[in-house]
Amino acid sequence: MNQARPIRTRFAPSPTGLLHIGGVRTALFSWAYARKHGGQFVLRIEDTDLERSTPESVAAILDGMHWVGLDYDEGPFYQMQRMARYKEVIGQLLAGGHAYHCYCSKEELEAMRAEAEARGEKPRYDRRWRPEPGKALPPMPADVSPVVRFRTPLDGTVAWDDQVKGRIEIANEELDDLIIARPDGTPTYNFCVVVDDWDMNISHVIRGDDHVNNTPRQIHLYQALGAEVPLFAHLPMIHNDQGQKLSKRRDAVSVVDYDKMGILPEALLNYLARLGWGHGDDEFFSLTQFVAWFDLAAVSPSPSRFDRDKLLWLNAQHIKAADPARLAQRVAGFLADRGVDIAVGPALAPVCALLKDRSQTLLEMADQAEYFYRALVPTAEIVDKHLGPDDEARLGFFAEGAARLPEWSAEALAAYIKEFVKQQGVKMPQVGMPLRAKVCGTTSTPSVDAVLALLGREEVLRRLAA
Repeated sequence: MNQARPIRTRFAPSPTGLLHIGGVRTALFSWAYARKHGGQFVLRIEDTDLERSTPESVAAILDGMHWVGLDYDEGPFYQMQRMARYKEVIGQLLAGGHAYHCYCSKEELEAMRAEAEARGEKPRYDRRWRPEPGKALPPMPADVSPVVRFRTPLDGTVAWDDQVKGRIEIANEELDDLIIARPDGTPTYNFCVVVDDWDMNISHVIRGDDHVNNTPRQIHLYQALGAEVPLFAHLPMIHNDQGQKLSKRRDAVSVVDYDKMGILPEALLNYLARLGWGHGDDEFFSLTQFVAWFDLAAVSPSPSRFDRDKLLWLNAQHIKAADPARLAQRVAGFLADRGVDIAVGPALAPVCALLKDRSQTLLEMADQAEYFYRALVPTAEIVDKHLGPDDEARLGFFAEGAARLPEWSAEALAAYIKEFVKQQGVKMPQVGMPLRAKVCGTTSTPSVDAVLALLGREEVLRRLAA
């Protein structure tokens, strides 16, 4: 590769569903490589699969990229808007003898495969329409629209130094004459990818290793076009905790799933960065740190396993580090989904500040924040354990003293609770747990003085009197 070539990477998803976390990791590594080297990151939508591509999926990809915060310098480009360019290049390959028309019918191709299998050979097209010096081609049928096939070299090997997997060599005799245009003239995936990467001057193709088998065919196309071949880096698959490929039916695989779980985007990116790549023992880091550390040479060629517990731990660390006002924007949506009106309670940002050290997800934070905005009924078990007649009587005395406090703050309440416990001749849990149960409907809360301070005197006294 020309070392002076500008660094340009790309992410090129197909809009056939939601944005997959495997795709997000590919985008992340491509984005980070470009950012580290002062290059450009391009977004391209490969929408030539007309049967499966939908506008909703395109929107989901764009929304997902925005949610995770991976900004692109160019794009999005759409393959369906580049059809004229693809046809132009196909014409060049035909004129240069690098491609040819093939008139085989579907039935003929099936017969070829069956005969090859009967001989114990790999099923493939027999190149009967491939022009060769002195070769007589079959009569051209009038009722068959031809495909266009690429003239794959018959001898030698195709090789590349993969930036993740190392040296890979494949014998050309293992490759078929690739179809680059269908009977209706529409170009095929492998051809479009090469033309796009050529036109967009992509220097590094970073993608999943399910594309390794496409690479030798694409290298031949680059060479036939006289284009500079990019460097390839094929990332390992992400497996679930059972060692199986992530499945939409079985696993949470889209960024939407993680948004609904209350995962922060920076936590998801932090976790995905550690799937197949590492920087010593570092686990919790920012995107800025990741860009500074990232190197393709440190990417493992082996599949990695998705560990949900590790993701939740990382999410908890990012929640602790996050601005409470930003957390409040997300938590407000979760509370609204369950019909909670945050206008009738304290400002949500201070509530999130109080809860963020206790939450693994924003969904958990919303669960814990709910009692700040509506009184919850404690369970029968909590009532039996913490709200007996003696507890209720003691809370009545507590309310009388609280109503007379000259100041309503966490500090003043902490001092009052301490003095009240002393006056009652009991231990702190004998006051703190009933207080939590009566006011919050749960015994699992942050420091009770901080909770009471946020709820406000009027609301606390109302709940104690209920």
